[in-house]
Amino acid sequence: MGAALRRYASSTAAVIGLVLLLLVIAMAASAGWLFPDDPLSLAGAPLTPPFTEEGLLLGTDSVGRDIAAQIFHGARVSLLVGVVATGIAIGIGILVGAVSGYFGGATDAALMRLTEAFQTVPSFILLLMLVVIFGSEVTTLALVIGAVSWTAPARLTRAEFLTLRSRDFVLSCRTLGMPHARIIFLEILPSALPPVIVYVSVVMALAILQESALAFLGLSDPNIASWGNLIGDGRRVLRSAWYVAALPGLAIIVTVLAISLVGQGVNDLLNPRLGRR
Repeated sequence: MGAALRRYASSTAAVIGLVLLLLVIAMAASAGWLFPDDPLSLAGAPLTPPFTEEGLLLGTDSVGRDIAAQIFHGARVSLLVGVVATGIAIGIGILVGAVSGYFGGATDAALMRLTEAFQTVPSFILLLMLVVIFGSEVTTLALVIGAVSWTAPARLTRAEFLTLRSRDFVLSCRTLGMPHARIIFLEILPSALPPVIVYVSVVMALAILQESALAFLGLSDPNIASWGNLIGDGRRVLRSAWYVAALPGLAIIVTVLAISLVGQGVNDLLNPRLGRR
């Protein structure tokens, strides 16, 4: 463990990403303490510029709501959507990919045709359809984003299982008469997980961007403070009050960059070829 931490710490980019991600998590954790009132309540005159009025550090939006409060509370929404959607996508992807790669044959063909069917429709178009059908509450958004993001983890898991299923330890398990479920989840899956773990950062970053894009289009939950909702409000006053859209946009950029850098650091840590250098 100590050697792994030292190897991770040797990457400046990975450390920077971890620090930034911890800052975003700290924002989400402290939002209720720093801004205990409803972040969507009126706090001052509309379009108050940043650093011009005490108590309104980042100013107000076009309605008069505190931008800082919305950004801090929006961090909760983004992280919640990112974590839940990633868990759903990775869970479905691992299940489909593991069964497909382990059994092969007709099972593999059927599951891969299903995967290709999902990949035929652009994921964001499918996401729009699901939001229109099931609604735009934040929990629903997390579920549907996860439901359209499982295909890449499924293909990655399948590729690993196709490589591992003919190894000696798997053949020995079959010879001993172990149940298929035990072989899949207790014997093969631990060896197939490292590349899937690395891909978690990609899924989470995309989930946050997709929620922000839906909010920008007015398809997110209007009753919550989110970065996308704030950007959507700011686009109408972009020429006169650029900060309304720019500040939450910066928060999204920092969060996605942090997750990507942490993912790259984990990739360097888990890649055996890099580890032997």
